[in-house]
Amino acid sequence: MPKLILDRQIVDDSATLLRNSDDGAFAAVPVSGTVIVPLAQYLAQKTELSARGDVGVWFAASDEPESLGADAASLSLIAVEFPAFTDGRGFSTGRLLRERYGFKGELRAFGDVFKDTLNYLTRCGFNAFVIRDDKDIAEALKGLDDFTESYQSSVAQPMPLFRRRQTG
Repeated sequence: MPKLILDRQIVDDSATLLRNSDDGAFAAVPVSGTVIVPLAQYLAQKTELSARGDVGVWFAASDEPESLGADAASLSLIAVEFPAFTDGRGFSTGRLLRERYGFKGELRAFGDVFKDTLNYLTRCGFNAFVIRDDKDIAEALKGLDDFTESYQSSVAQPMPLFRRRQTG
């Protein structure tokens, strides 16, 4: 079974990520088991998928969090794809889902995700990470502790360092 990092622990990944077929058709949703469907499929089949309770949504780099809006707060799992190291749109998507749309569940990063990105992903609200196949997941987990302090505010630390020093 594949593994992922969830809340600073390496765990089994029991969710199945569904992708559209080459012709753009939605994937068939299995009868049971946790599935993560593309945003467009969720929006088109929201009534049926919401009734299941074991469905997550995944955002492609070009998807906008506004498309899901307030529905984000009702989900337990949202995944965000990082197609390339040089594409940082997913960082903004994660932060918007947490801060603007009230998402409290598992926020999963997948795609080109590796040790050097984990600290920054955490600062944007991600708490789950599917590490690239060519990287060591145990080594990547150490990336969460690469930095002991940050200057800027973030989802993980809303108060910037200069304010924390004034109150501390």
